[in-house]
Amino acid sequence: MRTREIRLASRPTGWPEPGNFDLAEAELPGPAEGQVLVRNLFMSVDPYMRGRMNDVKSYVPPFQIGRPLEGGAIGEVVESGAPGFQKGDLVLHSLGWREHAVLDASAARKVPEVPGVSPSAYLGVLGMPGLTAYAGLLDVAEFKEGDAVFVSAAAGAVGSLAGQIARLKGASRVVGSAGSDAKVAYLKEELGFDEAFNYKNGPVAEQLQRAAPDGIDVYFDNVGADHLEAAIESLNPFGRVAMCGAIANYNATEPQPAPRNLVQCVGKRLTLRGFIVSDHAARMPDLIAEVGGWLREGKITFAETVAEGLDNAPEAFLALLRGENTGKMIVRL
Repeated sequence: MRTREIRLASRPTGWPEPGNFDLAEAELPGPAEGQVLVRNLFMSVDPYMRGRMNDVKSYVPPFQIGRPLEGGAIGEVVESGAPGFQKGDLVLHSLGWREHAVLDASAARKVPEVPGVSPSAYLGVLGMPGLTAYAGLLDVAEFKEGDAVFVSAAAGAVGSLAGQIARLKGASRVVGSAGSDAKVAYLKEELGFDEAFNYKNGPVAEQLQRAAPDGIDVYFDNVGADHLEAAIESLNPFGRVAMCGAIANYNATEPQPAPRNLVQCVGKRLTLRGFIVSDHAARMPDLIAEVGGWLREGKITFAETVAEGLDNAPEAFLALLRGENTGKMIVRL
């Protein structure tokens, strides 16, 4: 069958541009034994994909020029050559950036439909971003009841969940940073953050100190740069940092200076710990059980910014890097 896919046309230098992507037609064979043909319904664009556009050694292989990009997707089985999968099954897999995919059944996970909830939730609150927030806060940062928590990029897919989980787990204070006054209002009025600030309105360190005058115990870091430096300044002794990402530096063309106050990590006995969500896959059942329960009970909420059609997937990705999304950025195919 004929289908369409987005390929990497060239490697970006600095900020990606539309010319780095190519929308192309492709011909797919039918599924062989042990494979399934899937029609993608939704695909995900995520900040980590920017790193895969560079030809550098990392924890995940780089995208290849002339080949389709990859990423989380959820779709329905159109044709199955594998036992246990039949037409109409809803599956989660990693061959996004295309309208159809043929893949080994072992690389697809059947997921149940959740009444009243879009299947795209498996790309966000019940998927990789949700697990990142859940394991990052509870396991990596070793959150405990009574901790004061600061989350950067708090209106994004991961940050918005990390803050809500902290609140539901008994944080003494939850503070978030975001890039617009509207997002700040969203954090406080809809997600229940105790305080939030627009990092564009002044030095992050000063705004954080006003938002958390008694300091913080946990920092969930999605930004790095000035946010990490500000958090180190505000962290109480034995504070912990879950280093999830550093989006402030993803498109930099020159080496960026480290936080200038790293020496405080010694005197305060801080723990700064990086993590990759795939290392915490065993926690997925706990996420589905606990966060899924909160979702059904209306105790947790999530937002999506939805782009329509494969043609708009590159622009959705660029908009994500510019911080134009609230919650999870999704492309509906």
